[in-house]
Amino acid sequence: MVLNARGQVSEARSRLLATATRIFYAEGLHSVGIDRIVAEAKVTRATLYRHFPSKDDLVVAYLEGVHEMEREGIDKVVAGGLPAADGLRAIAKSIADGIGSAHFRGCAFLNAVAEYPDPAHPVHQAVLSHREWFLRTVTELLAQVGDTPAEPAGRHFVMLRDGAMAAGCLSEPAEVCDTFRQGVDGILEHRLAAAGK
Repeated sequence: MVLNARGQVSEARSRLLATATRIFYAEGLHSVGIDRIVAEAKVTRATLYRHFPSKDDLVVAYLEGVHEMEREGIDKVVAGGLPAADGLRAIAKSIADGIGSAHFRGCAFLNAVAEYPDPAHPVHQAVLSHREWFLRTVTELLAQVGDTPAEPAGRHFVMLRDGAMAAGCLSEPAEVCDTFRQGVDGILEHRLAAAGK
């Protein structure tokens, strides 16, 4: 990362990343060329390559930015002190709100992994890292709801989320969101019932 004289992230880097994030999410990764990003960010190719040695580095930085945004939102929910079940419902609501937004184009991570299927590729690795974090986070919350092992419920939650993200681009978003949130409620009710609560 290139910093300016005051030790801050350069304005050009921020502009490049904001431009790439907007275009990559809306149009895809392979279909967007470096020339377009450079032109819309109003920087030179040399500036882009000083901050991001390759397009793959820019794609990874884009995904890391999306990850940080999602992590901040979930960390805020967890830090809010809600009971775990309510925290999971709040996370599900946040996901549903994203699906219902006007600019929704699916999951940035699922979209990226479809374009970079090689498990060894840095972009694919960035996707896996995000998914591992998300699974671990919801599983830790689910462990606080009920007494049975939380790992299967965590995987179930992630699969519901993945399905909702895909269906949100194909079907009526409101119905998809309702189905997703009902599914999350079903996971929580099952765990509470199994614990006799």
